[in-house]
Amino acid sequence: MIVMSCKNLQKSYGIDVILEDVTFSINEGERIGLIGPNGAGKSTLFRILTGQLEHDNGDLFIDKNKKLGYLAQHLDLDSSNTIFEELTSVFNELISIENKIKELEIKMGEPYDPAKEDYHNKIIKDYTTYTELYNTKGGYSYKGEIGRVLKGLGFSEEDSKKSINILSGGQKTRVALCKLLLIKPEILLLDEPTNHLDLDAIEWLEDYLKAYKGTILIISHDRYFLDCITDKIFELINGHINCFNGNYTKALDLKKKDYEIKLKAYELQQAEIKRQESIIERYRSFNREKSIRAAESRQKALDKVERIKAPDKETGVTKIRFETMIKSGNDVLHVENLSKSFGDYLLFKNLDFDIKSGEKTAIIGENGRGKTTLFKILLDKIKSDSGIKILGKNVFIGYYDQEQSNLSMDKTIIDEVWDDFPELTTTEVRTALAAFLFTGDDVFKTISKLSGGEKCRINLLKLMLSKNNFLLLDEPTNHLDIVSREALEDALLNYDGTVLVISHDRYFLNKVVSKIYELNIDGAKQYLGNYSYYVEKKKNPTRFQYEEEISEGKTKTQIQADKKKKREEQKLEKEKKLKIKNIEDSIANFETQMEDLQNQLCLEEVYSNPEKSVEVNNSISNLQENIDKLYEEWEELNS
Repeated sequence: MIVMSCKNLQKSYGIDVILEDVTFSINEGERIGLIGPNGAGKSTLFRILTGQLEHDNGDLFIDKNKKLGYLAQHLDLDSSNTIFEELTSVFNELISIENKIKELEIKMGEPYDPAKEDYHNKIIKDYTTYTELYNTKGGYSYKGEIGRVLKGLGFSEEDSKKSINILSGGQKTRVALCKLLLIKPEILLLDEPTNHLDLDAIEWLEDYLKAYKGTILIISHDRYFLDCITDKIFELINGHINCFNGNYTKALDLKKKDYEIKLKAYELQQAEIKRQESIIERYRSFNREKSIRAAESRQKALDKVERIKAPDKETGVTKIRFETMIKSGNDVLHVENLSKSFGDYLLFKNLDFDIKSGEKTAIIGENGRGKTTLFKILLDKIKSDSGIKILGKNVFIGYYDQEQSNLSMDKTIIDEVWDDFPELTTTEVRTALAAFLFTGDDVFKTISKLSGGEKCRINLLKLMLSKNNFLLLDEPTNHLDIVSREALEDALLNYDGTVLVISHDRYFLNKVVSKIYELNIDGAKQYLGNYSYYVEKKKNPTRFQYEEEISEGKTKTQIQADKKKKREEQKLEKEKKLKIKNIEDSIANFETQMEDLQNQLCLEEVYSNPEKSVEVNNSISNLQENIDKLYEEWEELNS
């Protein structure tokens, strides 16, 4: 059943056409990813679908019987409520029923008056009705549901008590997402829902949406997320939508094949049109009545031909190329026993790792664990509390800041780049800017007026021009559309320098990196592979062990010797655990006997008989001696 459809939808702002011919239909239960270049009009389409914006022309249908929920990419949730109070407001109807049940319980506790039998019967009947309604609507589980969603999206129990007004923009967006998931609309529209989420929260959201029973339409540049959730892809490009069945990866394959077919048809028709125009021109050149009529006849036939449009070609940053001016030594970075706290809050301690020349390494971890702080320590912008960090010989760092704090807001685009690279000519600067989609008078825009994606492109351009041999990249794919992300990935794969990157983009992590450090409070754990390897290794720690040992330079003989040694150690450990268990069982048995003997001393036939009393006390002493020996042995085994 169709729950939403558009036909020839159009939207313009003055002479700028945003949506030209948007046509699609969505069936109930479908999970659709909406992709397209930055500025293509994806968020504009969402605002039209939610009634926040009027379209100029075309037809729009949304099933009125379906509740529609919308999460915007940028919002400012304004509320004096705490997070928990805001989320609880979703269940106001249940809370009202809850209060009514409490009132009825108080009335039911009143003394029974036979003269008011009807009154008492009505109270019992109402109580039964309300409790059944409360149960049916999930009254006994809604608080648990709130806790589950809060925890899943990265909020602690302590966070839930915070006022919404003091939260950051990203935290407010997460609260809005929590609220939307608790409302459970039949049609769910999400604009970049994975922004501001760490990897654990993204994976939780994926599992939640997989089990969601409604219809979902998602704007996202997170290709891994789209692969996990969607069964259809809508590509918004050049004002209209192309539809592809399957998740992102499958749609990408279909899109390439579709483009090749359309391009071939377009080129064949263009060649035929050119051939016909040449014939017409030749007939006319004869300047005879018969040839002129033939030319006119062919022209009429050519005018009736339905022209095939050139297939859509995405625009994006496609000319990123990172090069190094100087080659570094093999040892690029050594970090040992690094720690950092802010007040009483410990970010990390005992942090050790090494980066070698040419490695593409990622640092991942929960939000707030100190990944960006670590980068600032490496750049000498912040001091560590303890430990050392040593840069290798001829290592020159290039830094990509996700906050874009290194850009001067009052400068123009061209001055921002030129001031950092004054040796470049005007032509060289303009050519470089054009490769990053800044052409014409756009280069004279001030930085403060640019979007997040445009600022991101300027920083990438400056990084490319620097030709440094060690790149520190903090969330480099944020704000980039898919085409630009893929261009960045290809550039990094072809880069002959060293890369250390912080990223939540799992598709990027799978494609680019070959080593991952998971940062936690006690340091960092190393995983010798990409993101898929990391996930598999977390589930099964012994997986890939042989390959890892080979990569560490061990011979087969060494590996076999290590395995034999490990088996012997495991055997000894098993025997040790069995001994400990036998000792614990013996101690428990002796202590039971001790308790029985001590109880006997309280009996009259024992304490009144000196001979019997001495016998029991001797037994207690012997047992205590045995227990003490067993405890000594137990402590020795556990030391």
